[in-house]
Amino acid sequence: MREIDYSNYYWKDDQIRLRSIQEGDWEGYYTNRFDTPARRLLQCAVELPPTIAEAKNFAETYAEFSSDRLMFTIEDLHGENVGGVNLNSIDEKNGTFSIGVQVDKDHRGKGYGTRAITILLKYAFFERRLNKFNECALEGNEGSIGMLKKVGCVQEGVRRKVIYTNGRYYDLILFGLTKEEFMEKNRDEQS
Repeated sequence: MREIDYSNYYWKDDQIRLRSIQEGDWEGYYTNRFDTPARRLLQCAVELPPTIAEAKNFAETYAEFSSDRLMFTIEDLHGENVGGVNLNSIDEKNGTFSIGVQVDKDHRGKGYGTRAITILLKYAFFERRLNKFNECALEGNEGSIGMLKKVGCVQEGVRRKVIYTNGRYYDLILFGLTKEEFMEKNRDEQS
């Protein structure tokens, strides 16, 4: 395949780019399923052991943007797969949506998740005409809480003791961000 010129590509910033999931991405998905602490924070549960068939099915299901969950692979500018992000729970009538993100263990703490969410926020707000990003984080998930605050989310509340895992009940911390708040935050950062 010919070298791709990404200079005018919408789905990127100066450190990452988003692309469609490809068949070969099943291996990364499969491998990530062995990171139980991270998966527990993401899924709010301990998952059953992963299977290769399930991982391949995941890649096949989401490869063509053919579902209501728009799944992307996050890659660095060298083309290395560093995680995944998705736009989900889209409610066109009310203009609301959520975003899920998982950064591979070796790539956490480098801002890739924050960057990927920012790209999807721009798409949701300025291309899809959506108005409100709603998300929640499991109590103790400091990485996600910090990331949500970094993109400008406001803590809107707490659903107390609603998730049972690891032998106890946990709170879900609710966050939100409107298009107007996102525009204001980005205006401030560009000044």
